[in-house]
Amino acid sequence: MAESTTSFVIAQAAEPAAVPVSPAAAVAAPAPAADAVSTGVIDVTVGSYPAYLPSELFGFDLQQAYEIVEKGGSVVVILLLLSVVAVMVTLVKLFQFTWLRVGATGVTNQALDLWIAGRHQEAYATASASSSPSAVVLTHGMRGLMTGVEERTVREDSERIALAHLSGLRSYMRVLDSTVQIAPLLGLFGTVLGMISAFQALQDAGAEADPTVLAGGIWVALLTTAVGLAIAIPMAFVNSWFEGRIEREKENIEGALTSLFTRRATESLRRAVPANDIGARVAHAAE
Repeated sequence: MAESTTSFVIAQAAEPAAVPVSPAAAVAAPAPAADAVSTGVIDVTVGSYPAYLPSELFGFDLQQAYEIVEKGGSVVVILLLLSVVAVMVTLVKLFQFTWLRVGATGVTNQALDLWIAGRHQEAYATASASSSPSAVVLTHGMRGLMTGVEERTVREDSERIALAHLSGLRSYMRVLDSTVQIAPLLGLFGTVLGMISAFQALQDAGAEADPTVLAGGIWVALLTTAVGLAIAIPMAFVNSWFEGRIEREKENIEGALTSLFTRRATESLRRAVPANDIGARVAHAAE
């Protein structure tokens, strides 16, 4: 009996003593299960940036661009694709205008000076050496006049060649013009869709609606309009610049053809008539 009592006392002494805990400490202590759940929460509102993509490209933050595309949705993706096409067309037109020397009039004026001076072969060789549209049209006109074709026929055929070259310069310009017009409309369409989603979420929340959630939905919706305007405004300047170059080339072609057929008659008369005889000749012509 004494031995069993001793064993029971030894067993009680081996058990760890419970530490008394106050009620306030018990409330403050976090539950282990809740802590394990909180560490596993993942923010589903913002997607993770792909690890295989670089974070920067030519000093541009790709992570921020990725977030804009993710928040803007399919409308922003369409706008970005439209901008890529517009940039490609811009590069192609720049190469075309540079290769054809659009706007260059030095060779054309030199060839016209030789033609008016009577050096037709040299004028034709000078004009045919240039690839500018005005020089090409001038070459066709000179060839027709040198071969004895009727002047009226040569003029009409030269106008046909001029229209063909101007049409080539205007090729794919519709893409830039469409980008300027469609990009803001697409951005506005995305904003309307985003506003509808934001107010629908506000209605579903009922009495527990959070104004900050509505504000976040609104600025995300306005993001598509900002992207559309950011694409349309630069393309508007580019389109206007190309149109101005084409219009100037058209004027150069018209001036070159007129000088070819009229041989700049008024300029030669101005050089031939003395300054003091101009008034007398004008008065005589008015009689």
